[in-house]
Parts: sequence; C-alpha cells; structure tokens
Amino acid sequence: MPSFTPITAGAMALAVTLALAGCAGDDTAADAPAGPASTAASPAAPPAAEPSAAETPAAETGGTTATEAGPGAWVDLAAYEADPAAYHDTGDVVLFFNADWCPTCQATVASLDADGVPDGLTVVSVDFDDSDALRQRYGVTVQHTYVQVDADGQELATFTGSLTGADIAAATV
Repeated sequence: MPSFTPITAGAMALAVTLALAGCAGDDTAADAPAGPASTAASPAAPPAAEPSAAETPAAETGGTTATEAGPGAWVDLAAYEADPAAYHDTGDVVLFFNADWCPTCQATVASLDADGVPDGLTVVSVDFDDSDALRQRYGVTVQHTYVQVDADGQELATFTGSLTGADIAAATV
C-alpha cells in the first residue's frame, strides 16, 4: 500500500501560486502561447451595469456629476461599446481580457462580482477567445491582461496579474 505524506499549508499555497502563475502570464511570457482553445461558453459576463453618473441624476449619485469621477462599473464589452463616452466621462476605463478556462481570470471575475470596482474606474470584460481584433489592436497575447484606454480607444497602459478592483485601479496611469 502506498504511503501518503500530508501536505502542509505552506506547500499547498506554493503549489497553488505556481499553478496560477502559469495562467496569469507576465511581461516575460507575453510571447508564450495563450493555451488551449476554449470549447466552453464565453467567460461569465459581469452583471448588467448600473447607470453611470452621466445617466443618473446627481441627486441619485450622492452629488456626483458626469464631469466628476463616478461610481465604479464592471460591464461587458457590449454595454461598453453601446456608449463608451458614458464610461470615459466618469473616470478610467480598463479592458480586461479574460477566459473562462483561466483560474486567475476566474478569481478576478469572482472578486469583481463580489466587491465591485473602486469609484472612477470601469472594468470592461473582454472574452479573450472571441476578441481577436481587439487582441491584435492592443497586442494582447495572454489572457488576464488589462489595457487602459482613453476616450478615443488609444492604449494608455497595459498590465497583467491584478486580481481585485483595487489592484486594477492602482495600476492605471
């Protein structure tokens, strides 16, 4: 009968960290293949966005107007593309290229679903597997990549690895 050695909490944490690091990618792994093609449905779409400050009377937003940083938003690409100006008028916009087969992407989606994003930031969920044109436009080669864009769609910053709305906000320029 085989002998089993118990795994310590530290060893388990290290194994999980190493497993997740292979998914998240980093700047040195940007040229590595993105992983297997997904046969599953697209990543979990964020919940329908609350109206932005530009769409909501100032009284309902605690005095926030369209020219001030508004409440944070976690939206899908279709909602963003329907009215990008509404999101740019209220703060920073970051495209989040994610895949439903990526463990770190799943962790980020769960965090954004549970905790939302900080005021003045919009995170746009972009399906990594189904967005070839956007990936090419911004040079995205690995999932779990963030691209901050301005109102004209020009790239301001690109980064990887952030797991929470606060982490994403901290990485913006």
